[in-house]
Amino acid sequence: PQAQPRQDYLKGLSIIGLVQQIDRVVEVVEETIKGHSVRLLGQKKDNGKRLGGARLDLPKIRKNPLIEIISINTGCLNACTYCKTKHARGDLASYPIEELVDRAKQSFQEGVCEIWLTSEDTGAYGRDIGTDLPTLLWKLVEAIPEGAMLRLGMTNPPYILEHLEEMAKILSHPRVYAFLHIPVQSASDSVLMDMKREYCVADFRRVVDFLKEKVPGITIATDIICGFPGETDEDFQETMKLVEQYKFPSLFINQFYPRPGTPAAKMHQVPAAVKKQRTKDLSQLFHSYNPYDHKVGERQRVLVTEESFDSNYYVAHNPFYEQVLVPKDPVLMGKMVEVSIYEAGKHFMKGQPVSDARVYAASITRPLAKGEVSGLTEVSKRHFLFYFVGKTASAQLFLKIFIDYLSVRIVQNFAQRFKSL
Repeated sequence: PQAQPRQDYLKGLSIIGLVQQIDRVVEVVEETIKGHSVRLLGQKKDNGKRLGGARLDLPKIRKNPLIEIISINTGCLNACTYCKTKHARGDLASYPIEELVDRAKQSFQEGVCEIWLTSEDTGAYGRDIGTDLPTLLWKLVEAIPEGAMLRLGMTNPPYILEHLEEMAKILSHPRVYAFLHIPVQSASDSVLMDMKREYCVADFRRVVDFLKEKVPGITIATDIICGFPGETDEDFQETMKLVEQYKFPSLFINQFYPRPGTPAAKMHQVPAAVKKQRTKDLSQLFHSYNPYDHKVGERQRVLVTEESFDSNYYVAHNPFYEQVLVPKDPVLMGKMVEVSIYEAGKHFMKGQPVSDARVYAASITRPLAKGEVSGLTEVSKRHFLFYFVGKTASAQLFLKIFIDYLSVRIVQNFAQRFKSL
């Protein structure tokens, strides 16, 4: 709704912007029930300065009680011609370091053992508030307990170039995964120019080569768009050569699709059949090599955090954030353990815990139960229990639906307003 608020199908509906207004969902629901049409799509500001987004301390229910996902900034500094996200999220707005560190500390106190930092471009963090990504990361590293891990999200090449030395040191830290997602999108400088990516392929190579040298074994993931408007066969072959050279273990391949309202949608389009064939050719190249075969027989330290999609294994990750499937033994969940790799696939390895390995908890306290609300104070919990739970059957359903959206302040005010019930 923030990107295209005037679409016909939105007329007469109440809509709310996910990026900055989600903490006002109760107001929107209340007004809609009264028959009003409400639109909260504006950006929050403090003394005229755009804020990063919804508050970080909002109560929520984690999809995985062991993993905390923290957005460090919203928006970006780029103006990529194919991107619709920019229309919704706008320019860069970073959260203060203190708020991010506090959120991380709270997460660890709730039993989290792995933190993911996310944003449209983590490398640009802090440029709007007078700081930078390495400064934030060193502060977070200080707060990470032994055994817990930090995973850094996507960063575009331009904003990581000036921090390569520091980033190499951070990615070598034992509590930080040696993993970085750096989208290249194309290995043709002319295509990158049409995309307005603000870097050339030599910049991307410099980042990757430097990190591979300074952080041995690092996992570099990247993205590629096939069939961007104006892409020639020669342009595409340059991209194929890049993938052949680096053999990225994680490659996100996207067939170009023109997003309405973007400059790229108005450019001369590559025929659909050509786009489809290029996507197929790149996919075949990607599946022609196995990045983990040479690791069979290794002993690796892994952190177990999830269950596999087929429910036959638990999913762990080694220090390079490579996926390792381990036996589905409840004792292993949330634990750091050493395994022996006995099999390798395209996207994973399989490991068996070694007999002499020490299994130890990565969390400093018992994780929240699945579905339990994070971020509520004891006072807020008592307000809810006293005023809502048990009053009616529908009150319990109401609680279940809305509790993960409400801030502590809204919770308390809400309870007071319905005290008469």
